[in-house]
Amino acid sequence: MLETDLEFRKGILFIRLNGELTKKTVSQLEEEVTKKIKKSGIQNIVFNIEKLIHIDLKGINALFYNYELCHQNNGKSLLCGISNPEIKIKLEKSRLLKYISETETELSAFDLIHI
Repeated sequence: MLETDLEFRKGILFIRLNGELTKKTVSQLEEEVTKKIKKSGIQNIVFNIEKLIHIDLKGINALFYNYELCHQNNGKSLLCGISNPEIKIKLEKSRLLKYISETETELSAFDLIHI
C-alpha cells in the first residue's frame, strides 16, 4: 500500500510517500504524481521518503523517471528523509543518489533549490 501527500509550495512540489513503493504501487505514483508533472510542467520536486518502509527496483525507476521529467523542464529533484537503512542501501546500490540529491529535511530543500 502507498499513500501520497502532495503540497505545492514556493515553486516546489513536495511529495510525501508513506508505505511501499513497489511494482504493485508504482502505478499509483504515476497516476498521482508523474501525470501532474507532465501536464503542469513542474520543474522542482522533493520526494520525502521518511515514512517509506519498502522500495524495489520498479519504485527506484519511478523516482528516476520523475527526476528525468523535472530535468527536462530545467528543474531539480531531491530526496529527503532517508531514515530507513535498508532503503538507503538500495538507493546507493542503484546509484540513484548520483542523480537525485539528498537532503535531511523539506526545509533544507529550499536552500538547495534556488527559485
